Amino acid sequence: MKITDLRCAVIGKHPIVRIVTDEGLYGLGEVEYTKPYLKPWVLHFREALIGEDPTDVERCMLKIRQRGSFKPYGAAVSAIEHALWDIAGKAAGVPVYKLLGGKVRDQVRVYNGSIRKKRTGDRPEDYAADVKWMMERPENFFMVKQGISFHSNMKTSVPDFHYGVRQPPTFHGAMDQGQISERGMAHMIECVIAMKEVLGDKVSLALDCGPGWFLPDAIRFAQAVEKYNLMWLEDMLTGDYVPWVNPQAYRELTTSTSTPIHTGEQIYLRHNFKELIETQAVRVIGPDPADIGGIAELKWVAEHAYMHSIMMAPHGTANGLLGLGALINVCATLPANYIAFEYPSGSDPWWADIVVGLPQGQIVKDSMIDVLEAPGLGVDIDAAGAKKYLAEEDAGFFD
Repeated sequence: MKITDLRCAVIGKHPIVRIVTDEGLYGLGEVEYTKPYLKPWVLHFREALIGEDPTDVERCMLKIRQRGSFKPYGAAVSAIEHALWDIAGKAAGVPVYKLLGGKVRDQVRVYNGSIRKKRTGDRPEDYAADVKWMMERPENFFMVKQGISFHSNMKTSVPDFHYGVRQPPTFHGAMDQGQISERGMAHMIECVIAMKEVLGDKVSLALDCGPGWFLPDAIRFAQAVEKYNLMWLEDMLTGDYVPWVNPQAYRELTTSTSTPIHTGEQIYLRHNFKELIETQAVRVIGPDPADIGGIAELKWVAEHAYMHSIMMAPHGTANGLLGLGALINVCATLPANYIAFEYPSGSDPWWADIVVGLPQGQIVKDSMIDVLEAPGLGVDIDAAGAKKYLAEEDAGFFD
């Protein structure tokens, strides 16, 4: 089998990868909806892959892996890797999890990151009302995650929240950074108290915090919320779109508190998790299979973290319904340090109409999703239904 074409079309907001072969099989991969600009970056790998056997996934990846980078540029390589595994599974007639060593669980646990409505504000009562709405949803999520501090509007809506420079919201990933004021610190703690009064011990709470914190503030906050038993504090020092890792500072933060510290969604490749894991600089890692370099890369990191007693909670909130298939397959195979992955929903309502292979109706029940058993990643796009969402320049995407 040989690759005859690598295509990419932006459907809705997502760049969708389609790898075509001379035997009629094809594979699909999906990039986060926050990265529609990556289409040319995907297509520049085309020449390197034409003529390769897509079922030799690692051989293909050796040709392109070194051309990726931290978020967002690892996404192109990652989506291509997903599409290669999709073909390999279809060619073998088995779900991808079988090719990754087989499943250890029949259902995968998820937490809520993507099913949201616009909060009424950034006051404690607004946060309390928001988590109440989430905990009462029919998915019965065991855990919800909320953005605070630099990962929320409170960095601008709370007067004098911090003393740093304020970036205009010109693009996704622009980072504010600065020392947090006493008022800002008190406001965040009040929001945590309000949310925990609603959630109690029935639904766990994690906080997406940044990046943007300096170490002294991070230590102070982590210690202040210890009594509320948070699942984790995410991306305080580095994180979303930060193209470096800071294991030494994270280790100092981690050893200062009993509150679990989490990072990893922006990190590309196992090599950049090595020091975080081997120095036990964090308690939880959250690589994204659509950014780290693919699902095989994520599984390697999960196994390495397992040996160091570090928990695993993959990121994925914007990965879409094809990305959901990739997450389900790899998380079915992960070791016992797996907690849950961040559930991605369709970025537009019509995605549910054009993606096939997922359970009909409610996908998540009691925080669990059944493992997909169809060959490949288990999900596909209905070409006839999707064509109306294609730009004219992508008219031949499904041919």
